[in-house]
Amino acid sequence: MPAYSGIWIGAIGGLLLFGLELIVSHRFGVAGGAAFPEMVPIPAGPFIMGSDDGPADERPAHRVDLPAFSIDRTPVTNAEFAAFLNAMGPVNSKKERLFDFDDNDARIHERGDKWIADIGFENHPVVEASWFGARDYCAWAGKRLPTEAEWEKAARGTDGRKYPWGNSPPDKTKARFHAAYNQTAPVDSFAKGASPYGLLDLAGNAWEWVSSAYLPYPYNNADGREDLKPGPVRGTRGGGHDSPPAELTTTQRGRNLSRNFRSGHHNIGFRCAR
Repeated sequence: MPAYSGIWIGAIGGLLLFGLELIVSHRFGVAGGAAFPEMVPIPAGPFIMGSDDGPADERPAHRVDLPAFSIDRTPVTNAEFAAFLNAMGPVNSKKERLFDFDDNDARIHERGDKWIADIGFENHPVVEASWFGARDYCAWAGKRLPTEAEWEKAARGTDGRKYPWGNSPPDKTKARFHAAYNQTAPVDSFAKGASPYGLLDLAGNAWEWVSSAYLPYPYNNADGREDLKPGPVRGTRGGGHDSPPAELTTTQRGRNLSRNFRSGHHNIGFRCAR
């Protein structure tokens, strides 16, 4: 074998490794040593928000026109949120509690001087993150929380579908629901439950915080609901692992006290937008 063959093989190996790094960076995005979920672009344009057939807070169905945005393909996981806690801690400089770390339902715990996701739950959606924690995580990652309108468009697209995957009822191949208390599933478990844009876990597994205050429809981003400072009640969307099928629709609205000292919950997580 020629003497230069080892150099040649090493060069090929280096190129392959470089290509793999490009793929990983494209799939997740890497910043400050932490990997972030792939983001999916959502095109500008109108969609129908709400429903005339659902609960009163979903009414009326109305047209909302949004600019283009991007949103995480999957919810933030326990492993990803643990990296944030290691960088920022569980309480911010305003003394806002970011994570209910002493709640038995948490799947991230401090071990030594590190926050570590529980074994087997690394790729599950983070729960027990407060609205402040969701907001601060997204800012740390160079993103933000989606508005309620952005979340709904990402879930239902422009055809007014009832569920992210279409109009057929939920089943266990599409979403995690009617499960035991605190029994989430990995965020990439339900490919059949993908939204029109390819997002996963928009129905079940964990409710998701949005930036918007919980206010009546029609949605209007200039009426104060997108003011991030005041207002104790913020919206949640999508249903959780212990939800009934009725809570998995693309129009279902949840709400929670964002300014409660312990505003994290066993079935609320989030994803980020930009």
